[in-house]
Amino acid sequence: MTKGDAEAIAIDALNFLAGDATRLTRFLDLSGLSPASIRAAARDPGFLAGILDYINGDESLLMAFAADASVDPNVVEKARAALGGRAWERDMP
Repeated sequence: MTKGDAEAIAIDALNFLAGDATRLTRFLDLSGLSPASIRAAARDPGFLAGILDYINGDESLLMAFAADASVDPNVVEKARAALGGRAWERDMP
């Protein structure tokens, strides 16, 4: 899997989260982000990897995303590995 393919899967995952208010709210609550700060966070190189970490961390969410995106759930883990680097953590003030 290329880094570009992995980034596309992560963007699909973010869109999947954003497409449902409950999913998005939970992600925002757990990440400490606000709707207004997502764009700024997305500039962090580890943010897309963090999205995939979040999706991979909840099996029911992973299965729902995989079904929605028509991908094998294992592809999400492969995409995360292809992005490499550290897991994204929101900078604390």
